[in-house]
Amino acid sequence: MTDHNEAQFTSAGTDINEVKRQNAESGLSYNEVKKLLAQSGGVGTGNYSDTDVEEVKREIHGKNQ
Repeated sequence: MTDHNEAQFTSAGTDINEVKRQNAESGLSYNEVKKLLAQSGGVGTGNYSDTDVEEVKREIHGKNQ
């Protein structure tokens, strides 16, 4: 078994733990950006939104009656 503190390298010689460390410090991931845009009303992000479509429909129809 490999010790987690021991450096792990890919077949190309990349230090896996160093890449993970740099990724953790690099800012938002692609998926985090998509989620943030969906929550703030970004264009074309409806499938990432947590809006309850059925609730919105009920509100619309309830107000128009």
